[in-house]
Formats: sequence, structure tokens, C-alpha cells
Amino acid sequence: MAQLDFIVMGVFALLVLGIGMMFTRIGSKNSSAFFEAGGATPWWINSISLFISYFSAGTFVVWGSIAYKSGFVANGIQLTMVFGGMLVALFIAAKWKRTGAVTAAEYIGKRLGKGTQKFYTFLIMLHGLFTTASVLYPVGKMVSVATPLSLNTCILIIGGIIVLYTSAGGLWAVLVTDVVQFVILTAAVMIVIPMALKEAGGMHTFVNKAPDGFFNFFNAEYSFGFFLAFLAYQTVYIGGNWAYVQRYTSVSNERNSKKVAWLFTLLYFVSPFIWMLPPMLYRVINPSLTGLQPEGAYMMLCQQVLPAGLIGLVLSGMISASASKANTTINIMAVVFAHDVYKKAINRHASEKSLVQAARFFTVLFGAITIGIAMMVPMIGGIVEMVLATASIAGGALFAPVIWTLYSKRQTAVSVISASLCGLVISLGLKLFGGKMDRVWETALGVGIPIVVLLLWEVYYSLTNKEAAPHLLQPLVQATGTLQGNQDAKAQNQFGMRVIAAAIAVVGAGIAILGLVATGGTVAMCTGVVIAVCALPLFRAAKNY
Repeated sequence: MAQLDFIVMGVFALLVLGIGMMFTRIGSKNSSAFFEAGGATPWWINSISLFISYFSAGTFVVWGSIAYKSGFVANGIQLTMVFGGMLVALFIAAKWKRTGAVTAAEYIGKRLGKGTQKFYTFLIMLHGLFTTASVLYPVGKMVSVATPLSLNTCILIIGGIIVLYTSAGGLWAVLVTDVVQFVILTAAVMIVIPMALKEAGGMHTFVNKAPDGFFNFFNAEYSFGFFLAFLAYQTVYIGGNWAYVQRYTSVSNERNSKKVAWLFTLLYFVSPFIWMLPPMLYRVINPSLTGLQPEGAYMMLCQQVLPAGLIGLVLSGMISASASKANTTINIMAVVFAHDVYKKAINRHASEKSLVQAARFFTVLFGAITIGIAMMVPMIGGIVEMVLATASIAGGALFAPVIWTLYSKRQTAVSVISASLCGLVISLGLKLFGGKMDRVWETALGVGIPIVVLLLWEVYYSLTNKEAAPHLLQPLVQATGTLQGNQDAKAQNQFGMRVIAAAIAVVGAGIAILGLVATGGTVAMCTGVVIAVCALPLFRAAKNY
């Protein structure tokens, strides 16, 4: 990488950090501002945040590695997010808003009792630590491939920046930086594709030189059966992951919570076919990668085809995507521990200021732990193995039982905890002692075991005419908000939208300037101009909100 690339990366890192820090005052105002951004955020902001949080740099390392080796199989896997998002939009998102809860933990405490809440809070914390680590590792890997810095140094620097602005600004900092990072990432990928196509000799040459079966959606390892099993996992993960539930509950009404899921579905329908093209092209350009080397295929391609300056832009996009997923998970873990553990178990009379301070403390604590775990990923067998293993073992067991209670009046603390424990213990036991399992069975059992247990409990409770206690079935009271509270929420929304518009204008102008000074930067210049122009309607929307 040239010096210009490091300058570009530094500028964009300072931009994102500065945007996040701008919300320190809003995040400090009260716990509602820090935890749920006032409870009435624009649905499209939540949806883009949900999308980019899901679509991290891990996507470019994990699915990019699969795209390099197996082609369209990576797209087939990601289409499960499309159908999963559709099911969430139709059946789950509005249910969460209807509960009246700020967090999934709050709902569990009301519906299933405090003991169950503590049980799931502990497990979700462990799951969140590993999933966030699986995000920090791949972006650290990409930066280390492109720079002289070591992998652990890269993880430490990137993780530190994320923790800093997330602890300062709360959910608003997460939402706004997510939208800006989405713009940076989109611009970066759109600049890479035409240059990669040129390096590969054009689309016709690429198609002719691609390996046999490269354009099939399924193969022996990732078969149609795996697609169905992974679809079940994605549905419960998108619909039940505590960080994503926060996106459905922090909008103003049930209709908007559905819109959050629908826009996520649309974005995921289009994006994988764009995002996965560069590593597929690199398979034709350089087919010699083996072992864990395909994890770095995306960055190797960028170094080969992009001029100085644009490599830094692409790397900034990858870092931005990772930051989005990491800050989302760290934020919700801190919110849950401050709102549902610190306030209710440690300091029942905590002031608003104390709650925000507790949330910031937990943000720093969990951020430090995830950085440590990310540094140990190579010992686990690589990022692909870690991501798929975590999904198969924990995804269904942690989220499916709680989603079931949104529909069933019969399920109790005993039934959901037993379903989760059966899923976790059996899946983990098979993973550790059952030898190498087929991907289909590994994923299907992870989701299927808790569902079967829940179904058996449902039949048993139906035969015995048992339901949960009536007071546990009542929705939480949703505050309509005081006049001052509604005005505060509106002011927060207007400020957030203005910051987004201004940041997009700055990003667009920066990319256009970079395109002017970089060799062969015409595509970058045009992309930057388009982005800058898109900021104008956002300024008008903020003014008229």
C-alpha cells in the first residue's frame, strides 16, 4: 500500500469516529436516547443499519472465501437471508413491536420471569462475544494483508475505535455511522468491479475460464438441504437476535417495524450478486490460492487492480462494514446489562445518568473481551469454521424458543429453557465428540432440536390445558410519550438525518477528489459525484421531518 492509501484510511476512520462522537450529548441526555434513540427512529435508517450490521467484512472473508472456491454457492447461501428476511417481515417484526419492550431481555423477563431472563442474558452475552469476534478478525485479516501491521495490532486498533464511539453515542451513534458506512462500502465495491472485470479479460473470458460448476448455487458441501437448514437458522436469527430485535422495537409503530424487515430483504436480494463478483473474478485471475489463503482473496484482488488511494478506500469500506456489525452487537449487550441487569439487580434506584454510565462501562468491557477472542480465531480453525460452527450450535437454540413465545400462550420458562439446553448440549456434544459432521445435519440439528422439544411441550400443555400465568401474557405498557418526549424524539431524528446527509456529502466529495488524483480513477470520481448529489434530498427530508 502507498502512503496515499494510509492517508485515505485515516481520513475515513476519523470521519466515522467524529460522526459517532457527535452523538455523545444526545446519548448522555437520558437512557431512552442511549438505548433506543428516542423510540421513534426513521424506519429506513433502522433497516440500513440492520442490513449493514448483517453484511460485515466477515461477508467478504467468509462468503468471499466460499465464492473464490465454489462460485455461485456463496450467493445461494446468502439467498437464505432474503427468504429469512421475508418471513420476519411477514410474521415476526411487528410481533416484537407489539410487546412494548425496549429489549428482547425486557420481554423475556416479563413473559418468562427474571430467572429465565438471567439465563438467556448470560448465553446471549457469550454468543455475542464470539459473533463480534468473528467480525473483528476478518477485517483485521484484510488490513494485515494490505499493510505491514500484524493481525493482532489491526484487531486492537479497529476494535478500540469501535468501542470508543459506541460507548460515547449509544444507539444513535450506531445507526448513523452504519448508514455512512453503508455508503462507503457500496462505493468501494462498485469501484472494484469494473477494474476486476478488465483484469480478468472481460465477462466472456471470465465465464469461459471459470471452473466447472462455478455458476451452480449448490455443491456437495453446501447442498439444497443445507440451504433449507440454513434458511431456518437465518429466519430465527434475523427475527430473534437481540441486536436486530432492537431495530424493530425502536421505530414508532408496527407498520414501520415491518418496513425495516422488508427493506432488509430487498437489499439482500440484490447485494450478494454484486458483492461476491470480485472474489469469483479473482479465481480466474489467480487460481492458485490454497488452505486459508482464499480468506484474503478480496484484498489480494484490490491490491492487484486498484491504483494508490483507491486501495485505502476499499479497505475503509471493509472496515466500515465490520464496524457496523461489531458496534450493533456490543451496543445491545451493553444496553441489556445496563437496563436489565444493573438497574434491576444491582442498583434499582439508578438515575438516568447512572444508567448511561453503566452502559458505557459495559460497552468498554465487552469490547475488550471480544478483541481478545478475535485474536484467538486462528487457533479455532479459521473464520469460516468459527462462523458456521457458532451458527449451527447456538443460533436455533438461543432464538427459536423466545420467538415461539410470541405466538404461544402455553410455553413457560421450563419449556423454553429445556428446548435451549437440549439444542445447545446435543449440538455442542456432536461438534466436539461426533467427528466431522455433514453441513446439512450440523445446521439442521442446531435449529431442529429446540423446535422439536418446543413442539412436544406444546402438545403436552395442550393435553393438560395449561397456559402461562395470565399476567405474563399481557403486553408491556407502551408509553405514548409526553409532549416533551415526542419533541425530543423529533429533534433527535432531524439531527440524525442532517448528520447523515452532511456525512454523505463529505464522503461523496472525498471519493470524487480521490478519483481525480488517482491514476485511472474515473469510476471513483463518477461514483463520488453521484453520492454527493444523493445528499441533497436527505437534507430536504431532514428539514421537512
